[in-house]
Amino acid sequence: MKLSFIQESTSAAVDSISNSYSERWEGLEGIEESSSFIQFMGSNDLIFVVLGVSLIIWFVLIFYMIKIDRNLSKLEKKLESEKEEINEA
Repeated sequence: MKLSFIQESTSAAVDSISNSYSERWEGLEGIEESSSFIQFMGSNDLIFVVLGVSLIIWFVLIFYMIKIDRNLSKLEKKLESEKEEINEA
């Protein structure tokens, strides 16, 4: 008895979710008057927008990490050279 109630409620939840997302996004109404870029993004189910934004974020993070690594390497070399100068004096 309890198991059948859980199955019914889960199937009802799945049906409501699939009904909610089965149509196009409501935000795309009136897209015909928008710019060509927005029309292109709207025609591709918007998943490519999410993919593009996430890739941009990852590339920026990788670039930032490489830049920080280079700066740290320069500082380490500078500290080592200063230590050698102090030891020689």
